[in-house]
Amino acid sequence: MSKVCVFFAPGYEEIEALAVVDLLRRAGIETDMVSVTEERQVTSSHGITVQMDKLFDEVDFGTADMIVLPGGMPGTKNLEAFGPLMDMVDAFYGEKKLLGAICAAPSIFGHKGMLKGRKACCFPEFESHLEGAEVTKNPVESSDFIITGRGMGCAVDFGLAIVEKFQGEDAAAALAEKVVYGHFKK
Repeated sequence: MSKVCVFFAPGYEEIEALAVVDLLRRAGIETDMVSVTEERQVTSSHGITVQMDKLFDEVDFGTADMIVLPGGMPGTKNLEAFGPLMDMVDAFYGEKKLLGAICAAPSIFGHKGMLKGRKACCFPEFESHLEGAEVTKNPVESSDFIITGRGMGCAVDFGLAIVEKFQGEDAAAALAEKVVYGHFKK
């Protein structure tokens, strides 16, 4: 069974984080919401507090297949400032394990040089941070083992792209139909 860890830092963008968690769980993909703080409750950029499944130190990264970083401010900066998570992002990249980020969060991959020669997208104000990438305005870009999403309005596309990576296009299209999302695929 596939396992995804979605990381939450204070100031995350709630729709980008929770839409992904919802879609992955609907698809039967084991998905943990993980706090990078010492607390199980993390508050979003819009004051919505959500209970996490785990704290960072409780994650068994050996069983995780993907790391997902939601955007939001200052959530993205808080994720990037959390060294243990950045060490795991580097490890996943080195092992070519799946990485995903949406909105401002793809800038983290850009700062690390992980997007060089890849198509990528992010929130327009952060496009200059996608160092070496072919920046697109598509809702989502899947380039090998890295998936990037443009912003909150693209959260469903981003979540479905992750489902597609694990279960194939037919499963993602079936889920899109089930949740009455008519815009899946280009």
